[in-house]
Amino acid sequence: MPEFAWPWLFALLPLPWLLRHALPPAAPTAALRLPHAGLDLRAIGRALPRGVRRWLPLLAWLLAVTAAARPQQVGAPLALPQSGRALLLALDTSGSMGIEDMDLAGQDVSRYAAVRAIAGDFVARRAGDEVGLILFGSRAYLVTPLTFDLDAVRGQLDDSAVGLAGRETVLGDAIAVATRRLLKQPAPARVLVLLTDGVNTAGTLDPRDAARIAAKAGVRIYTIGIGSAHAVLGDFFGGSMPGAASDLDEDTLRAVAAATGGRYFRAADAAQLADAYRAIDRLEPAARAQQALRPRRELFVWPLAAAVLMALAALPWGAARRHGACA
Repeated sequence: MPEFAWPWLFALLPLPWLLRHALPPAAPTAALRLPHAGLDLRAIGRALPRGVRRWLPLLAWLLAVTAAARPQQVGAPLALPQSGRALLLALDTSGSMGIEDMDLAGQDVSRYAAVRAIAGDFVARRAGDEVGLILFGSRAYLVTPLTFDLDAVRGQLDDSAVGLAGRETVLGDAIAVATRRLLKQPAPARVLVLLTDGVNTAGTLDPRDAARIAAKAGVRIYTIGIGSAHAVLGDFFGGSMPGAASDLDEDTLRAVAAATGGRYFRAADAAQLADAYRAIDRLEPAARAQQALRPRRELFVWPLAAAVLMALAALPWGAARRHGACA
């Protein structure tokens, strides 16, 4: 059923009646001089039936006011996603992420392969949120800006590789890049998930200082330390053996998370990594609320056209032509 955008305009309906009674009548000596002496306006006015002469202008005014009130055909509500989070993933692509010490579905895979698989599933569950991707190594790069297009984020994640951003680790710079991007989002919605297997070895900003800046900006940081206690290295005969202990800086990752109101997770294998992402899902649930948009189609053109036609019909065209010919 049509609705009116400006229904208050119907208050103008009695305006002609009010003007007729409020304005003083024309002076008796007032006259309208016509170019044709034989043109009789009273005769022209009598060219239409009296009832039509009375109602056509009133109907034209009613239709004109109806058009001004903007009648609209309102459609059924359409649900639109409403974001409750702006979530950035910052993933370490330094050389050590290529170490194969993660068990995924019964197979030994590299740390980064496990991250790609499990983080991809995490992204897929963030429907309704804006998600972006940062890769960092020797430098930090925003690969995918915040977007509702989760397939685009997963596509960039699948195409990433170890060493793509360099072989070192810039934890502090990655936090700074994420903070700058999240500042444009509403304060309660700023979330960063930072995953690394090492220690800050490059960059211009200390991770703890970067965390303090992020905390002032209202960014919550969840840190994930990945990798087993000992790297798996190849031996001389082609087998495998425990390597040196990991240089994962857990103290710094804990401090970064604590300073921003987030949490630190240790992921020594693929199962723990999946548990970490599931825990973040619970701590930062994806938005389920939706905005409803009702499409509207403007209908004012129809009453406006009818008003014009009735106004034209009220003019005594035929009578005017006949009297003009007689003159």
